[in-house]
Amino acid sequence: MLIADSTAGLLRAGDTATACSIGRSGIIAAVYKREGDGATPLGRWPVRGVLLRPDRTPVPAGMTLPWRWLRPDDGWSDDPADPAYNRPVRHPHGFGAERLWRHDELYDAIVILGHNDAPPRAGLGSAIFLHCWRDGAATEGCVAVAKPALLALLPSIALGDVLEIV
Repeated sequence: MLIADSTAGLLRAGDTATACSIGRSGIIAAVYKREGDGATPLGRWPVRGVLLRPDRTPVPAGMTLPWRWLRPDDGWSDDPADPAYNRPVRHPHGFGAERLWRHDELYDAIVILGHNDAPPRAGLGSAIFLHCWRDGAATEGCVAVAKPALLALLPSIALGDVLEIV
């Protein structure tokens, strides 16, 4: 199990700990999470899979999680009016959707977490990921770590594991 300790600013995986950042608005009970609030939802979120940017990130040796290459037109719906809310989409998209192909390195490796996805409920938060950080800067609600730490961690995560945010 992975534990994101929001108080200590650490992501723990077994005996390993690495610095992590959380949402700009801090943590929030999942029941109060709302789209765009900048808060990281407390709880246990299952690992669903990984997206990797092919021009910047190799597949880590030994990784067993389901994964696919990120494409330039990949997005993630963040519009509560969208029937595909909190789901992957392709751009152009008729509703609001975050672009996953970025100029910075934040989404070079994305671990998709099962927050508000079974089924998604409009407006209760979308695109809660474990991803690469920008020098420890706060996120929009995700958990983020340095890219080398995330790539080193991926082979130790298995389908069925959870990220617990405390």
